[in-house]
Amino acid sequence: MGVNYKAEVVGVFGFPIAENPTGIMQEAAFVEIGLNWRYLLFEVKPEHLADAVRGARALGMQGFNLTIPHKVAVMTLLDEIAPDAAKIGAVNTVRRVGDRLIGENTDGKGFLRGVKEEAGLDPISKKVVILGAGGAARAISIELALANVAELVIVNRSRQRGETLVADLQNRTGVRASFESWTGNYQISQQTDILVNATSIGLFPDVDGRPDVSLENARHDLLVCDVIPNPPETPLIKEASRNGLKVLTGLPMLVGQGVIGFEMWTGHRAPESVMKAALVEAFGD
Repeated sequence: MGVNYKAEVVGVFGFPIAENPTGIMQEAAFVEIGLNWRYLLFEVKPEHLADAVRGARALGMQGFNLTIPHKVAVMTLLDEIAPDAAKIGAVNTVRRVGDRLIGENTDGKGFLRGVKEEAGLDPISKKVVILGAGGAARAISIELALANVAELVIVNRSRQRGETLVADLQNRTGVRASFESWTGNYQISQQTDILVNATSIGLFPDVDGRPDVSLENARHDLLVCDVIPNPPETPLIKEASRNGLKVLTGLPMLVGQGVIGFEMWTGHRAPESVMKAALVEAFGD
């Protein structure tokens, strides 16, 4: 058999897309284990998403990620949606099985992986407060509900959006969930085991941004999590560390969902440490 020069292609569809860092870790992983694969960033406007998915089929792409604003719209363009992604109501990863495109959601799984492996905490029977009610909050809260947390509290400035997420959580998972309005400086109570910032507050370039919450009355073993990977140490994470609280940055979530996607696409074990190191170096720059 002759030499095979054909590279397998995966990538991400989004708009805008230029600052998406996913390709950095995926390309590093391909090189590390000697795979002739490429991860490309495709800027796809909403009106062109259907064409992009048809193109992925025609080109034989092994899969792709979705980012803003495509995570919901893509669902009607796929052949199958994984049950947990259907509960979340969004897809961020597509994998090819034969000629079929299967929609998955790895965001919440990446977060859960970080909580268990990086922070060393099993969320079962824990009370979790989540700041925000957007896509990240939805994915994380569904995965936490499926992991049998005791209670979820959604804190959001928009009552309608927050209450909608709570209703979805209760209807789709049966978890005990409630909404609290985010007005002024939200106080984290002694009963809270895990706090998650699932908003974009503090995301680069807004590196001084900090959610309006108080850790003053928090329990000493509270785990403070931030979904923002860049910068890895947000103002919220820095404050929690200064107060002696356990922290989990957004980097493990980003790497975790990337590891899951890599293994879905390639069938190979992902070189997680290499992927994380590639992102740390890039964010340092």
